[in-house]
Amino acid sequence: MRDNAFSVQFAARGKSVTEAPVCVILSAIPEWAMVKINIGNGLEIDESELSENFVRASGPGGQNVNKVATAVQLRFDVARSPSLPDDVRARLVKLAGRRMTKDGELIIVANQYRTQERNREDARTRLIELIARAAEPPPPPRRKTRPTRASKERRLSDKKRRAEIKRGRSGSHD
Repeated sequence: MRDNAFSVQFAARGKSVTEAPVCVILSAIPEWAMVKINIGNGLEIDESELSENFVRASGPGGQNVNKVATAVQLRFDVARSPSLPDDVRARLVKLAGRRMTKDGELIIVANQYRTQERNREDARTRLIELIARAAEPPPPPRRKTRPTRASKERRLSDKKRRAEIKRGRSGSHD
């Protein structure tokens, strides 16, 4: 058996299978066993839809900055996520702006804190807030209204008063 941290040995249908990638095993886990992240507005996303990369961060941390990968790159595949309805997906792409890749992946970078745990928590919180904003229904379109007679009269009287003021500024050229 190959020494690989992402492979495990398991038996299927009584036959011994030497290796299988973890993603195959994760997909074999029933849906009810997956950890769900509650967004609000009836939306939930599976934690398995998120991937995190830890990289070295700049900023505070002293010598620790050069040794430990504390910054987090949280990736969420918006284009292929089964958890998002189409309208929410479209609003999320618009809200994400430059954080979206051409492949439809949302990348959130968190490097504000000195510890990996706090940066990870910060990235997840920002993702949840962004999806929650996208999940809010858009405001209803503005209904066009016509100006009232009184508002038209006010506008015209103000206009006349303004003209009188300006006419009074110029010298008498009669």
